[in-house]
Amino acid sequence: MISSVIGSTTVGVNAFRVTIETHVEKNLPKVIIVGLPDSAVKESAERVSAAIKNSALYFPVQKVTVNLAPADVRKEGSGFDLPIAIGILCETEQVKPDMLGDYLFAGELSLDGKLRPVKGILPIAIEARKQGLKGMIIPEENAREAAMVEGIDVYPMGSLIEVVEFLNNGGGLEPFRVNLDEIFNVDQKSIVDFADVKGQIEVKRALEVAAAGGHNIIMVGPPGSGKTMLAKRIPTILPPMSFDEALETTKIHSVAGLLPSNTALVSIRPYRSPHHTISDVALVGGGPAAKPGEISFAHHGVLFLDELPEFKKNVLEVMRQPLEDGRVTISRSKITVDYPCNFMLASAMNPCPCGNFGNPNQDCNCPPQLIQRYMSKISGPLLDRIDIHIQVQAVKYKELSSTQTGEPSADIRARVIKAREIQLLRFKDKKNIFSNADMQSKDIREFCKIDSASEELMKMAITKLGLSARAYDRILKVARTIADLSGDGDISSAHISEAIQYRSLDRTMWMG
Repeated sequence: MISSVIGSTTVGVNAFRVTIETHVEKNLPKVIIVGLPDSAVKESAERVSAAIKNSALYFPVQKVTVNLAPADVRKEGSGFDLPIAIGILCETEQVKPDMLGDYLFAGELSLDGKLRPVKGILPIAIEARKQGLKGMIIPEENAREAAMVEGIDVYPMGSLIEVVEFLNNGGGLEPFRVNLDEIFNVDQKSIVDFADVKGQIEVKRALEVAAAGGHNIIMVGPPGSGKTMLAKRIPTILPPMSFDEALETTKIHSVAGLLPSNTALVSIRPYRSPHHTISDVALVGGGPAAKPGEISFAHHGVLFLDELPEFKKNVLEVMRQPLEDGRVTISRSKITVDYPCNFMLASAMNPCPCGNFGNPNQDCNCPPQLIQRYMSKISGPLLDRIDIHIQVQAVKYKELSSTQTGEPSADIRARVIKAREIQLLRFKDKKNIFSNADMQSKDIREFCKIDSASEELMKMAITKLGLSARAYDRILKVARTIADLSGDGDISSAHISEAIQYRSLDRTMWMG
């Protein structure tokens, strides 16, 4: 007789079903696991053996063969411990097989038989529902995360012996439930607020435009002008995440093992700020196992790159395609995976190596050639993918000493939400377009029509600044967002004029 238990493993942010087949025969005692297992799965033989024995159950002193089907897909992780153990116990008639076809099993076993949490339980729960299974048996620490998926019963267990009793008694336990609304609508108050920012009216306006349309933005200014402070407050003016966005973002954190034990759902937009020494693999993802990188962890949130020219050039260049597609494909000899990475890029840089170029309060000692070399670290194609360039000036003493608070994030966010609602209505019949920044060339021609006065203004700007075709499209998309913030159906020359002002680096870099 061969026992069959249902398990699962993840590839990228998705899971697929794995059938764990177990055969016990009279031969020299040995446990063989086949079906392309990684080292963690191979080591499960020792964990399972000790867990069964320390749970006062019988482990066969025979040859045990475990097959993980389909055998041509690599299996990784410690989540196969529990289904392998159940397969062996079923094969030795210590567990009734009646319920095994209705449940998915996942969990790591400690040597004393206790269940430990595993990564990727959210996509595994989604796969269990897709397979039409009745429920899933998982460690207690994973229960809240799995319960985010409606339509599948979740049974959290603390030890192997609890699982055995559940199966032998024909179930009888109530499935674990959570209040989805309570978890999703958790208090999202932030400790940072735009009300704390002194002055910088123009920069805050640019950030509002960027948030309203989902546009990438770069801030250029001297040290101490507040670029990092402003960037940290961007998530406070972004619209709340939808439940689908939260699920998709949580899947990425779940498969990477970055979801805190007390967190069932990533319901607040991520904010990632990697150091400039980061490698290209850590930024976009990769490595032997093709793991996600920072751009995927920032999915539906903000990726902030401070001191942009200090990043290695090859690190910045590998971001170009993901910025366009909203996805990154990582190919290795044994695996190819896709990770979503639809994020808002916010970046900051000094205008020159010393940071004082154009600063009226400090002298800049950098020669022109050095400034040009510093600015050229950011390639034209990458810069073209950043919709908004804004100059950040040093804050004047009068503004710093003022006791008056700035406009709070809640007020700015209300306008951003209203503009986003206009965009969602506009793109309701378009697939994969949720904001103005997502528009492609054909969408721009449809939704960003301009009058003759605006056309003349664009022609003059393109001719004088030498902008690329991609920069032309960026101006139109930003102008569309400015019009949405104003509640205007048509793009006017005033909207175009403001959008052109947000291409300052084109003027400084390419005009010399």
